[in-house]
Amino acid sequence: MIKKLLTTTFVALCSMLSFSSCAASSSDSNTNTNQKTENMKTEGKKLVVFFSHTGENYNVGYIEKGNTHIIADMIADATGADRFEIIPEKEYPKDDYNECIEIAKKEKQSNARPAIKGDVNIEGYDIIFLGYPNWWGEVPMCVYTFIEKHDWDGKTVIPFITHEGSGMGGTDRKIANACKGADVAVGKGLAVQGKVAQENQATAKKNVNNWLEGLGFKH
Repeated sequence: MIKKLLTTTFVALCSMLSFSSCAASSSDSNTNTNQKTENMKTEGKKLVVFFSHTGENYNVGYIEKGNTHIIADMIADATGADRFEIIPEKEYPKDDYNECIEIAKKEKQSNARPAIKGDVNIEGYDIIFLGYPNWWGEVPMCVYTFIEKHDWDGKTVIPFITHEGSGMGGTDRKIANACKGADVAVGKGLAVQGKVAQENQATAKKNVNNWLEGLGFKH
């Protein structure tokens, strides 16, 4: 029990430190600092792609539907987008969040590309919303697995993230760099606290709708 308490406290401190490091580069959690927006589309066929973790999660306890999944559904419902969930072949631990993020940390350190189940053909889509949790200030490695399977020529990519204090954490720039292709536009990202997604969905939905309207999407 003491060991688990100490580990949980350490995770909380890591989250606080991650938030502090992000604050210097972003005045709010929704700011996107990437400039590849010249060819951004708001009309066309849309797809929401997301990775989300269920089970025990920091600050929200054991959840049946992941934080990012909740926001992904809100975006899809508001825009009429299709949906695809990124599911790793080897799932992350559900009963111990500390164990889960330790695996995520090791994957980050080794720049791993975990295998994923299935795929979706993005060729017929113009706009792709790409969602994930902020793990150690990084996009989960399984999301890179998905990204690197595809050619992003002419696509508009719009990131969204769930977190517990660290916001986008610069992951929008990493998404922009990872989505290779000609004329790729990256829209302003959205960051939503996981606790808000789970426990105050009216506020989360309002944030999603305001963000979409700010980007020029009609719904």
